[in-house]
Amino acid sequence: MTLLESISGPRDLDALSGAQLEQLAEEIRQFLISEVSQTGGHLGPNLGVVELTVALHRTFDSPHDAVIFDTGHQSYVHKLITGRQDFSRLRQRGGLAGYPQRSESAHDIVESSHASSSLSWADGVSRAFELTGQHDRCVVAVVGDGALTGGMTWEALNNISDDNTRRLIIIVNDNGRSYAPTIGGMARYLNTVRTGRTYRSLYRSSEAAFNRMGRPGRAVYRGVRGGIHGFLSRFTNNAALYSNLDIKYVGPIDGHDISAMREALEQARDYAAPVIVHAITEKGRGYPPARHDEVDQFHAVGKIDPATGRPTATDASESWTRVFSESLLQLGAQNEKIVAITAAMLRPTGLHLFAEKFPHRVHDVGIAEQHAVTSAAGLAYGGLHPVVALYATFMNRAFDQVLMDVALHKAGVTFVLDRSGITGPDGPSHHGIWDLSILQAVPHIRIAAPRDAERLREELTEAVAVGDAPTVVRFPKGAVSDPLPAEYRCDDGVDVLRSCDDKDVLIVAVGSMAGTALDVADRLADQGIGATVVDPRWVVPVATSVVDLARDHRLVITIEDGVRVGGIGTRIRQVLRGAGVDTAVDELGMPDEFISHGSREEILEDAGLTGRQIARDVVAQVLGSRIPIARPTSDSDARGVHAESSDKKIS
Repeated sequence: MTLLESISGPRDLDALSGAQLEQLAEEIRQFLISEVSQTGGHLGPNLGVVELTVALHRTFDSPHDAVIFDTGHQSYVHKLITGRQDFSRLRQRGGLAGYPQRSESAHDIVESSHASSSLSWADGVSRAFELTGQHDRCVVAVVGDGALTGGMTWEALNNISDDNTRRLIIIVNDNGRSYAPTIGGMARYLNTVRTGRTYRSLYRSSEAAFNRMGRPGRAVYRGVRGGIHGFLSRFTNNAALYSNLDIKYVGPIDGHDISAMREALEQARDYAAPVIVHAITEKGRGYPPARHDEVDQFHAVGKIDPATGRPTATDASESWTRVFSESLLQLGAQNEKIVAITAAMLRPTGLHLFAEKFPHRVHDVGIAEQHAVTSAAGLAYGGLHPVVALYATFMNRAFDQVLMDVALHKAGVTFVLDRSGITGPDGPSHHGIWDLSILQAVPHIRIAAPRDAERLREELTEAVAVGDAPTVVRFPKGAVSDPLPAEYRCDDGVDVLRSCDDKDVLIVAVGSMAGTALDVADRLADQGIGATVVDPRWVVPVATSVVDLARDHRLVITIEDGVRVGGIGTRIRQVLRGAGVDTAVDELGMPDEFISHGSREEILEDAGLTGRQIARDVVAQVLGSRIPIARPTSDSDARGVHAESSDKKIS
């Protein structure tokens, strides 16, 4: 049995010697490389926190002491130490989540993995412990991968410093990176410590001097390390920075030295007041392919060969992100007023090509979506057209700024939302299912949902031409859809993908659901039901031709991959009623629930958003008024209604 296999909980670490803890760290690192390479996941960040997490759990008593990760993708080592060592289905249905999840373990507290929130959580939890007399409980926040660039972090620090009697420890996991190198003034400030010649030379020379004495010298060095750190800290300004906030500062500490980390954390634990422990770590530590990766040091990987780090399978299909990236580059070459903004995700959102061509026209604001949006409003006021590229889930964080800073001021800003709809393995905090419901409440906003690559190019071009209102272009994760040509385009830009003489059902498809809508139409045709399929292209505002077509049909079906509560279907229903059209509307979309991790196909199946499931329900509605319908006899057949009079069944 390996040491790792003997660990079922944090207190199993107590019996291990220093040498055994080092061995355990190496076993964990090899486990991560072996297992995550088979499933995909956040490999680089977790390789960088192995020793830090071992030291944390040896020092503190989770879950009695509350441990909060920011962000949660650096919690794999935490999962292993807290007894979760089956990584065979990591980020897959039925397997471990890629982030902390309360249903998995009492050791997991904060599930949301939007960065920069941990210190606010820690502030609240520590205040609760103090107010309820639980003075023996510590709160530990592990802040890393660029989370210090977010504004909430500094709002929380301001409040934490207002009351310095709580046992609150902030571990700054400083690897200089988020997805890519962390940007901003705070990042540059910390970087002077991480790379400062004075600190490094003094630290290394002192370590080397003791090492030359052999084993006795190394023992002495470990004993006086705290004093050495105290001496060397005089050559940095970090203590002064945090002392101005009235927060004790310990560090910088080698985050890969378990003994040094334990010593620092024990000091912080016993201080009985807020303490910042500054740990210097390396993303991708101990794995050469990650360390040599100049893009993001294997921040997140698919399935790879653990020996080489190369993908074991390649997808030749074009991604939505790539289409956007190349399209924006072309538009930027044609219009010098186009500028781009990203929130610490230059490459994941596809802005790297634009940045390479026009480096002075791209602004990376760090993990600060609110600031990004309001800054974009300012850029628009100055005569430019900003394109703000975000993941759809992170757009939620900046709603007030979209409403009050962009829309109220009629600013021409385009928001490009990648990973909209169901994203799959990253789980509830990363599904992009709220943007349609939230953003369509903004006055005068225009929202486009392209169905394929050509429509993305078209709609992005149209979006950046709007100078007096916010525009949104949203698209899903993964490979772009096959081309879906229209039979014809209406005068107001609505594409009719399928027309039929029998005006039974009008299917309104939102973006990537167009393929599903055409599948439904084919299945309905087999049942003798005529279906017209339209892609509005711009789903907000509702086009006049959608209203006119709805008037001529018996039933309208809307299909979207956002939440159906307040979704595009709801808006179409309201517009139809306002126009005096009483055609029934069936709004299909995602339930208003937090949806766990799983494949996109599994999640859409659960929501009843497959062609087979939708067609069966439509048959029941259209034919139900004139023939008897077989009702389901079991829960498993709840979505399987079909018309008894038809010789064919929907399958």
